[in-house]
Amino acid sequence: MSHASVAAPASAFSREARESLIALRRDLHQHPELAFNEVRTAAALERALAPLAPVSIQRVAGTGVVARIRGRRPDAPVVAVRGDIDALPIQEATGLPFASTTPGVMHACGHDVHASWAVGAAHLLAAHPADGDVLVVLQPAEETGDGAAAVLASGALDDVAAIFGGHVDRRFVVGQVVAQAGPLAAAADTFEITLAGHGAHGARPHESADPIVGAAAIISALQTIVARRVNPATPAVVTVAAMHAGNALNVIPDHATFGGTLRAVDKDTRALLGVAVTQLAEGIAAAHGLTATVKLTLGPPPIVNPERPATWARQAVESLLGADALVPLGITNMAGEDFAYYMERIPGCFMRIGARMPNESAIPAHTPQFHAAEESLFVGAAVLAESARVASSALARGESAGVQ
Repeated sequence: MSHASVAAPASAFSREARESLIALRRDLHQHPELAFNEVRTAAALERALAPLAPVSIQRVAGTGVVARIRGRRPDAPVVAVRGDIDALPIQEATGLPFASTTPGVMHACGHDVHASWAVGAAHLLAAHPADGDVLVVLQPAEETGDGAAAVLASGALDDVAAIFGGHVDRRFVVGQVVAQAGPLAAAADTFEITLAGHGAHGARPHESADPIVGAAAIISALQTIVARRVNPATPAVVTVAAMHAGNALNVIPDHATFGGTLRAVDKDTRALLGVAVTQLAEGIAAAHGLTATVKLTLGPPPIVNPERPATWARQAVESLLGADALVPLGITNMAGEDFAYYMERIPGCFMRIGARMPNESAIPAHTPQFHAAEESLFVGAAVLAESARVASSALARGESAGVQ
């Protein structure tokens, strides 16, 4: 891919627009806010959108913002692009000149860029509209998995025929884009198991029904679910990430609680994991004279990009950056993403967008050092805007987006 092709998205903006988008990104990065507390962030985004004269700017889900950018044809289907806006409870250690000024909170997942590139897409769509109206969705609370469902519950997207989103990814260089059909993110469910027994002096364990020993047996057994219950060709994860029991070194407690996360990319495996966790916990607990209470909490479903919207996104990327910009994900991504809630109701495509310069290393998201290269802002904005145009044109011609 040539440097010229990578620079093309930035050249689509005036110098003033480029400077305003960079300033917006840095301001958001410097003042991060956690899920459903994005008050300052939402106000800044509304101010950034207002000069574009959208049809409307609507507050949704408390701190979410939806701007409607007018299309060329009032009768054409409506398309949406989404950027998430919340930060994480992590202390920043990037050393950036615009690093977070809020102790213990930072944009460790690139949502400062996602929000800014959604505004950038609004710039491009206002200058060169799609066939139909485009909703620019600035969504709160992605990190908690609650924001997309709240936006949907508001009714703001009820007339949307297709939706596009993306995530910065430092495994890929700026100008590379993953826009492929099939699984792109996993269902992200959680489980919590509470074991009730009865305690005793640590020197007289025979007098107890020991929940710690029971927990150890269950935790070991849970590792067999993926190894022995799941088809080896099907990705799945069972991780125990927390355990709490007792507070003295010579006392066997009467309760132990532990839990973690379940990941799957298809509905049958997702259901199997929940059933298997419950069966193992209850059976092994009974064998140890304990009672197990299992709480399963469903999080975002998996993202599985349907073929037609993925094709529209690939067409957009190729027209902007050339065919070489399209790269495969190359892994099975078991992380969750609440964009999946939109795609349960609206056909769409979720992309991974390169976010490091060629001489930089791949920094994992959700770490104190994570930051996205600024140039990715313009690539994301251009790809989302062009995906909306391609989809809008196809839908206006009567093409079907297919079903999830």
